[in-house]
Amino acid sequence: MGENGLVALNFWRNSVYFYYNSVKIKILQNLGKNMVLTFAKCIEMFGSKYMIKKALAEGRLFRIAKGVYSEREHVSEVSLISAKYPGAVFTMNTAFYHYGLTDSVPEKYYLVAERGAKISDRSVALKFENSDILLLGAVQENLNGAMVTMYNRERMLLELIRNKSGMPFDYYKEIILSYRKIIDNLDMQLVQDYLPQMPKSDMIRKVLEAEVL
Repeated sequence: MGENGLVALNFWRNSVYFYYNSVKIKILQNLGKNMVLTFAKCIEMFGSKYMIKKALAEGRLFRIAKGVYSEREHVSEVSLISAKYPGAVFTMNTAFYHYGLTDSVPEKYYLVAERGAKISDRSVALKFENSDILLLGAVQENLNGAMVTMYNRERMLLELIRNKSGMPFDYYKEIILSYRKIIDNLDMQLVQDYLPQMPKSDMIRKVLEAEVL
């Protein structure tokens, strides 16, 4: 690889690093917006474990789940899931329904996380993803009143095609037809940028050209 190629590669790596870290910062900021606090945030706010216990005893703080707290006694299920699994991204059925691409209400929250992540929750359907593309196309969306990390519509188009073989045919066709209707509102440059980084990129490209474009 020549000097120009190395410069371009390093620029791309730095851009990806900056993007991923900016997404992670937004994730942490949104925990506060969702009125859900991690133990580390509680230490920052109250100063010590003793003061956290004091706040709990006085009803100024509530323990929602292991390592998860709130200044409100009740928080939404979405806020709780987002706080318990801050490294995960909402995807698949949850995202398709959120973006109005299907009328089918998902029975669970669909999340994708880095391989090796431990998520045990009956309300969550979990998939694993390679860490280098986990946050590719991840944005902040308001889901049922809570700010969460979710793939954008462009990344979800690629995920739809990528997971085509494992989806009910009618469900897949419904979403494909929805994408055809909004194709002019999508950022197709983003789709082209994401595509080379995706697994099964050749297959995705062929289906994209045949069924959507």
